[in-house]
Amino acid sequence: MRARLLAATVALLVERGFAGTTTTLVSERAGVSRGAQLHHFPTKNDLVFAAVSHVTATRGVELAAAAARIPAGPQRTRAVLGMLADHFTSPVFTAALELWVAARTDPDLLAEVAPLEQRVGRETHRLTVELLDADESKAGVRELVQATLDLVRGLGLASTITDDARRRKRILDRWSEVLEEELS
Repeated sequence: MRARLLAATVALLVERGFAGTTTTLVSERAGVSRGAQLHHFPTKNDLVFAAVSHVTATRGVELAAAAARIPAGPQRTRAVLGMLADHFTSPVFTAALELWVAARTDPDLLAEVAPLEQRVGRETHRLTVELLDADESKAGVRELVQATLDLVRGLGLASTITDDARRRKRILDRWSEVLEEELS
């Protein structure tokens, strides 16, 4: 039941945003009674805090699984960028984005979201370094990796407004060439 409530919360965050996600709608979407929902999560904040943890864990699992599928060889850098772009355009990222925006003006939510997002950011950076076989002891490499993550995150943000898949592909193709040259 708890998993259904969390899945429903994430789905509603994606569809309706933070403001449009209510405990009543979550109960309906999850197919549980309002009383059962209140038993597990007495307030919207309780539900959202649990969803934050759920989204964070889901993002980590999805990213690790995608990383395991990255091929070796000459197209590896482009495949890594594609994996990151897929991650930052996924419904789970959209749900996380809704939580970031809501946390900006909600100190209680910010206290929950910020440490988890910092952990996800560090793990994503570490994974990207590993997948790109980037040597961060070389001058400028750490900044290139961070610029890569900022780039794909920005492209993910843009995709929430409009379908820019063709533009995103062109940008990532070119950035892949830059990374190949700079990291070799």
